[in-house]
Amino acid sequence: MKVIKHSGDIVDFNMSKLKLSLMKSGANKNIVDEVIKSIEKEIYEGIPTKKIYKLAFSLLKKASNSHAARYNLRTAIELLGPAGFFFEKFISRLFAAESYQTNTNMVLQGKCISHEIDVILKKENTIAMVECKFHERRESNSDVKVPMYILSRFNDLKGKLHQIFSNKDQISKCWIVTNNRFTADAITFAKCSDLHILSWDYPENNNLSTIIDNNQLYPVTCLTTLSITEKEKLLILDIILVKELINNSESLEKIGLSNFRIKNVQKEALELCKYI
Repeated sequence: MKVIKHSGDIVDFNMSKLKLSLMKSGANKNIVDEVIKSIEKEIYEGIPTKKIYKLAFSLLKKASNSHAARYNLRTAIELLGPAGFFFEKFISRLFAAESYQTNTNMVLQGKCISHEIDVILKKENTIAMVECKFHERRESNSDVKVPMYILSRFNDLKGKLHQIFSNKDQISKCWIVTNNRFTADAITFAKCSDLHILSWDYPENNNLSTIIDNNQLYPVTCLTTLSITEKEKLLILDIILVKELINNSESLEKIGLSNFRIKNVQKEALELCKYI
């Protein structure tokens, strides 16, 4: 059976891939089997993968909000737009969870021109710049022009003294992070140029998806018990991670939730962050 991907490409339907994504949600085998049975009754030749996803999400939500929230991860990251400002904050939180000091949205003077840097990291004596490439559309990948351009910015900044964490900081490392994927040429160029890259599925065993799962660093946009407007209000309050809501009813009160809804949101947050 053929299905239509987000990109418009027509491919064979892969039931094993769907089953794996359902298992990654934290749902047990019985729930996954029930969801698969229901989807098998609904699919047809030429069905969009987006429709299959929505159906799976709806069925998972009936079983558990937290399973649906985990299954919704990639879409949730896409909600950190449209400009990617909150995606930059999210990436900063991911590095902070690995004991990095972080700063966001700094303007630094290079040898030739000034540059606005999305995130700056420090661990021990190493300081790195991070450029975040956010895409709203899933089919949009970062091609080789991205690392080529960022390398030129890195070269303009390194070797100079900057006032970041102290008055005498030098940038010696560069990261590029995207919520989608890098093309093969982009990966090859980055490796050759000693640039560190992180995407939804790269590197294979330590990519954005696995880092989020392994450390339970889910964005608040995952939560199924909040509306899109409520999620946006939390982001404006600088509540970026689900973890930040577990012992923080005050922020939920600020966005106008009742005590009953606050309990539901915090219940989902606890289940989501402890499902592994």
